[in-house]
Amino acid sequence: MSMKPNPLPGVPNVESPFFDQLFAEGTTPPELRSIALSLARDGYAVIDFPDEDISGMADRIRADLHDRYDWEARAAGRGADMRLQDAWKFNDDVRRIAVNPNIINLLSELYGRKAWPFQTLNFPVGTQQHFHTDSVHFSSMPERYMCGVWVALEDIGPDQGPVIYYPGSHRWPIYTNEHIGYRPTRARTTQMVYEGLWSQLVAASGIQPKTLTIKKGQALIWLANLMHGGDIHLSHEKTRWSHVTHYFFEGCVYYTPMNSDVPGGLVDIRSPYNIILDTHAQNASLGRPLRREYLDAIAATSYFAAEPEDDFDPAAYLLANPDVAAAGEDAYAHWIKHGRDEGRPLKLI
Repeated sequence: MSMKPNPLPGVPNVESPFFDQLFAEGTTPPELRSIALSLARDGYAVIDFPDEDISGMADRIRADLHDRYDWEARAAGRGADMRLQDAWKFNDDVRRIAVNPNIINLLSELYGRKAWPFQTLNFPVGTQQHFHTDSVHFSSMPERYMCGVWVALEDIGPDQGPVIYYPGSHRWPIYTNEHIGYRPTRARTTQMVYEGLWSQLVAASGIQPKTLTIKKGQALIWLANLMHGGDIHLSHEKTRWSHVTHYFFEGCVYYTPMNSDVPGGLVDIRSPYNIILDTHAQNASLGRPLRREYLDAIAATSYFAAEPEDDFDPAAYLLANPDVAAAGEDAYAHWIKHGRDEGRPLKLI
């Protein structure tokens, strides 16, 4: 790769206007350059997952997670949530996929910053989810330092609710609340407020969706702003086992745009968990950690702190989280700054 100084260190290398300099032919390993070219052009790349035991890992994940889903509710059409978040906490194979060193090194080379996983999702069937960009759900400052790696845990055909994606849509601007004239309300924002815009953008662009038919053990890398979703699951008797890891990159501020009004001072800053280091990541800007005074001020004046959730019971939260009580921390302030992202219980069950 080129050793020339990068004029835009705050833009992922793979999305930089200086791509040809950063991934110069002849100095960049051919396989890396091929993946980088695919990502820069289309917003995605398909690779073989770099672990010789991926087939065995896939089989073990399917067997171990099977009974954690409500198959009866799905069969009865009762809207079962057929996704499992952060199974890495109890399943070694899920964690092994998420922290795969070859994937970490590849993403770090592509972006020019160290990659680290912060979330896993496991699906036994297709999501049929409206196409969307991950950039409204979890983003960074500077923007675009996030990506997803989707792994097929079985062969997936066109009737199993495969992933759909819109090649080239990653190059569109990242549209957030200030662009669509939306201010977060008392209820948490959902992506439904953006779906009309996304549909019109797709129609105006003329981009046709592609369907991901893929072999067990292959992986799809997608960039932060690529439009993607789930196609109709035509054969309900068939499964569509898959694994997704979402990655951030070091040296950024991490936040949720659809819960924020940045110009208005409402910033839903995240405290994502670095699965590799087994600790919460530090928010940083231009090489310096954000000051604790600033983070406390943001938490105290954010939308969610200013207008507490109606059902939040401070006493119940402290009872369910005795370490917070022992530390003498304010219950709601802790929930906003840490507890929500840590998945802490609001009350004893």
